[in-house]
Amino acid sequence: MRGPETDPFANDLALLGDAAKGAGAIAARHFARGTKSWDKGGGLGPVTEADLAVNDYLQAKLTTARPAYGWMSEESDPLGDLARLRTEATFVIDPIDGTRAFIEGQKSFAHALAVVIDGMPVAAVVHLPLLDLTYTATRGHGAFLNGQPLRASARTDLTGARVLATRPAFEPRHWPGGVPDVERHCRPSLAWRLALVGEGAFDALITLRDSWDWDIAAAALIATEAGVRVSTRDGAPLRFNQPEARNPGVLAAPAPLHSTLLSARGLPAGTAGSPPAPTLKRSLS
Repeated sequence: MRGPETDPFANDLALLGDAAKGAGAIAARHFARGTKSWDKGGGLGPVTEADLAVNDYLQAKLTTARPAYGWMSEESDPLGDLARLRTEATFVIDPIDGTRAFIEGQKSFAHALAVVIDGMPVAAVVHLPLLDLTYTATRGHGAFLNGQPLRASARTDLTGARVLATRPAFEPRHWPGGVPDVERHCRPSLAWRLALVGEGAFDALITLRDSWDWDIAAAALIATEAGVRVSTRDGAPLRFNQPEARNPGVLAAPAPLHSTLLSARGLPAGTAGSPPAPTLKRSLS
């Protein structure tokens, strides 16, 4: 069993896991009875009463337990409040990832919770309460699904690979080296999609649109710890808790497929991989 004596992020992971279960209970109640929704405007998409209720619960629980940590959440003015940039560790949270699916009555929404230090996630939970799926990881200590270790796909041939992506990602203009001959699949939650690549249920993920930190920080750690190479759409390492709170797309696949996908996009293999462990100035438990 992992503990703080062997894993410096075990206590944070336990806190995130407990918070995710509480968030799941709140979301499940709203899901069962229905919830009001409206558009946030500015191209930011919909939000529901459930999103806000889960956000309020998580913010109270997590910041009470770790008052020195910063806070970034999709539903808490993440771009306006930059106090998070001055803290050693920051919670990066998506209260409900897959809000449209939630509104439509689909069970495939997720709660995505991460602790980020020096731009890198160190503890992460992606929890799908209505599907009874909980993905977890800490930096350097592996990734798990419902307590069982995860391992990415061992596939090396891109042709026929099972890739999670939206249809626009495969427009020919994005692929000067030729559109890959793959099986395209999709899931509503970006966090879940990335975790599914870590699980080995799919071989790769591609999203060419800029991706908000709260959608990908937790699952990026889970996938990386499962052996997936995770980068921006151009092959650069992801960085989190920056002022703009987003990365230029995501490309995630085992190393051989990752390199092949970059080549098909007309790009060099890149340097993305497992980043060095953050430098800790104090105990984070």
